[in-house]
Amino acid sequence: MTTKRNIRIVFMGTPDFAVGTLKALIDNDYNVVGVITAPDRPAGRGQKLRASAVKQFALEHNLSVLQPKNLKADTFIEELEALNANLQIVVAFRMLPKVIWQMPDYGTFNLHASLLPQYRGAAPIHWAIINGETKTGATTFFIDEKIDTGAILLSDTVNIGNTTTVGELHDDLMHLGSKLVISTVKLIETNTATTEIQSTAEDLKTAYKLNRDNCKIEWSASLEVIYNKIRGLNPFPAAWCYLDNNEEELLSVKLYAVEKINEKHNYDFGHISATKNQLLVACDGGYIDIKEIQLPGKRKMEVKSLLNGFQFSKTAKLL
Repeated sequence: MTTKRNIRIVFMGTPDFAVGTLKALIDNDYNVVGVITAPDRPAGRGQKLRASAVKQFALEHNLSVLQPKNLKADTFIEELEALNANLQIVVAFRMLPKVIWQMPDYGTFNLHASLLPQYRGAAPIHWAIINGETKTGATTFFIDEKIDTGAILLSDTVNIGNTTTVGELHDDLMHLGSKLVISTVKLIETNTATTEIQSTAEDLKTAYKLNRDNCKIEWSASLEVIYNKIRGLNPFPAAWCYLDNNEEELLSVKLYAVEKINEKHNYDFGHISATKNQLLVACDGGYIDIKEIQLPGKRKMEVKSLLNGFQFSKTAKLL
């Protein structure tokens, strides 16, 4: 009979993605002695302080919560040591200083939403779709000095469909990742965990942090590239571009649900063909058929609703 260690867990995470793992730990009766999450931040039109998804879940389950602004602050380190955890689990949180990740006896491991060493970085779920991957996965690994480079514990894969959006893949990986974390904890609990050093291959793809520049659509790109980019950013943070509708100012619009049409045409890239029910945008290799769009100051809406009241000029185009 395998002897089980008495595991005392500190969980670190902030967004919805991390809640799935924290819930799995609670559901499997693990002793979560503390939760570390980001400070409350202003949100919405009123800019009222809003707690992170992880904090909201933790408070609902009467878990102790710490929200340090500075992870190296002496007061936070003392509070963390006082929790007397022997294992730390990190899901979608900040980079930890060495004094933190070296603290527990059984180590600190991270759940990353890719098949490491591929897609190290801030936005692995988005970039897997943007780059047209047909599969991705999740990996648990022990944290070291660099970002997402530590020794791998476990990994598992999930397929990416031709129409999968980042929202759908996010949920798939949240469920897959939570199961992977429980399996990893069981290995550590029974002292049966083994690790594999990550490859140092040079052809690794990076999951760069998303910003306004790399979320913009370039209509001179191929149909496939544009289609993958839009679904890889749907619903968050959303791909965007400018609408030139022969008015004084260009409009910044966001694109959500789209379909692709492989078809030859002679239009300039970005040319808009609008009917009562359809909004097609010409690109290299065909058209992007926009199903959901958001205009400045408006809510996201179905294109059919937009076309009921919005007039596109004959020379309208997306830039």
